[in-house]
Amino acid sequence: MTRPITAGIDGTEESLAALAWAEREAVRRGLPLRVVHAWRFQTHDGVDTGDAATQEGWVRESVGEAARAVTERHPDLAVTTDVLEGDAVETLAGAAADAEMLVLGSRGHGRIMGFLVGSVGQQVIVEARRPVVFVRAGDRPSNEVAGHEIVVGQHGDPEDSAAALGFAFETAARRGATVRAVRAWTLPPMFAYSTASLQLLDEAGGLEPYEQKALAAALAPWRERYPDVHVVEHVEMGSAGQVLLSVAGTAQLMVVGRRDRRTAVGARIGSVAHGVLHHADCPVAVVPQV
Repeated sequence: MTRPITAGIDGTEESLAALAWAEREAVRRGLPLRVVHAWRFQTHDGVDTGDAATQEGWVRESVGEAARAVTERHPDLAVTTDVLEGDAVETLAGAAADAEMLVLGSRGHGRIMGFLVGSVGQQVIVEARRPVVFVRAGDRPSNEVAGHEIVVGQHGDPEDSAAALGFAFETAARRGATVRAVRAWTLPPMFAYSTASLQLLDEAGGLEPYEQKALAAALAPWRERYPDVHVVEHVEMGSAGQVLLSVAGTAQLMVVGRRDRRTAVGARIGSVAHGVLHHADCPVAVVPQV
């Protein structure tokens, strides 16, 4: 089954940047592009918003115009459009289920806009079973050039980050880009309070060599699968979010993994993904752990 790259648009500048990113990626991967708009009939006091059929017509016209612009840029790219009435989270998560990835617009720096108002963004990320990519309005094709890396976070055992690493390596292979694999580490709590533990740690050569070996082990199968992709191994002490953001300035794409995090107050995406989404200027891909 051929999965399309699906772009969710809502007419904002951010979502149109996401559509442009999605079309370029579809061309690189040789995949069709699906353009989706989720909508609900809306009324505003004192404003003529038309009836449901009129609003749907406006939406379809806007989506069709965006799709035609894509076709003009890439005549050989297969493009389909869907205007789907319903809840935004359910609609977008449903669209992601049949997609290679879902691409949405993002403002970041404190809040995610467009489809991602309030808690909707976190719910889409958690509910989507496929990678979700967030793109800023200022994103340009020129950002996807040599020297701009694909940065990917790695943590835990090799299988914990396998999906994110696979996404990063495949994307880098198609773009001829370098992968910078980042593993951040901190001292276990016991070392902070025990002089004896610190002495043992020093005698063992420190934790960093262990972390370097763990990162190398996680990367080994992907280096073998993608031998032409240049890899930079980056091990640094600090919080994962801060370390990733410290190298985001030269990134053309940031890739982070996620696990389902459900609490009594709703869905959570994790502090690392949350921080990167809000503060990284480059596109961010959030990849669910398989």
